[in-house]
Amino acid sequence: MGEFVRLEVADGVGTIRLDRPKMNALDVAMQEEIRAAAAEATDRDDIKAVVIYGGERVFAAGADVKEMADMSYTDMVKRSSGLTSAFTAVARIPKPVVAAITGYALGGGCELALCADVRFAADNATLGQPEILLGIIPGAGGTQRLSRLVGPSRAKDIIFTGRFVKAEEALAIGLVDRLVPAADVYTEAVAWASQFAHAATYAVRAAKEAIDRGLEVDLETGLEIERQQFAALFATEDRTVGMGSFVENGPGKARFVGR
Repeated sequence: MGEFVRLEVADGVGTIRLDRPKMNALDVAMQEEIRAAAAEATDRDDIKAVVIYGGERVFAAGADVKEMADMSYTDMVKRSSGLTSAFTAVARIPKPVVAAITGYALGGGCELALCADVRFAADNATLGQPEILLGIIPGAGGTQRLSRLVGPSRAKDIIFTGRFVKAEEALAIGLVDRLVPAADVYTEAVAWASQFAHAATYAVRAAKEAIDRGLEVDLETGLEIERQQFAALFATEDRTVGMGSFVENGPGKARFVGR
């Protein structure tokens, strides 16, 4: 249990809870606690899906600018790989991950949300990558994940200008996947995550890896990644359970065991 980041588990869903008043500024210590929480969520068999949540007021308003302001070039050369890898640890959780976004998700906060598989946002949420206004660029995946999600021209507009993106626009361009009233964001995210509590664990894992790894390579290589993942699932108990249930009872009635 970290000072500013907690992993809370209930009914198969793990919540990575950001809690550094007032705005969840992502300083070095918090980045490392996020890495540790992601590693634990990856390792624990009782966690089938993950919610990333910053609380009722704010998701995360960005990096700790006061901390960064005193860093030299050599300081940031040393630190930047740790920042990137901490967020990548979230992106590589081999389970469904949903970001529950309230208030602001700016800079590093937006980049953390981009590491999730899907994003549910309050209808009054605000997202953005305003690093350019500090004389820098996104440094925790924003230039890469945002462009892959919304397309390069939209990403360039958002990053070049540093402008804020309101919830409705974020939904329209695919930056978020669902808008709900602010009071319901966490509940809706948990409900989405809960559907995987009794899913075919390794099939979900294989699907996520095939999609994520496939986006990093050419189509032919991606198809080979998919083929290997598909074939490997024939070694799982859940494949036997699922196909047997389908033959005997029709679709959607299998009781998977997670093996």
